Amino acid sequence: MATKAKYHSAFLKKKYKVREDNRCPICGRPRAFMRRFNMCRLCFRKFALEGEIPGVRKSSW
Repeated sequence: MATKAKYHSAFLKKKYKVREDNRCPICGRPRAFMRRFNMCRLCFRKFALEGEIPGVRKSSW
């Protein structure tokens, strides 16, 4: 229940802009957030492997 409440309150508009934290809009994960793609690393990996993020491909050498 506490996790659900924190997840819900994270998406509410904060009184001060400094209090806003980056959270993945897909899964709600607060850590490992990538600003460039606006998602966490787990969602980024999932979408990149499916080919849904343009310009991203798996590296190989």
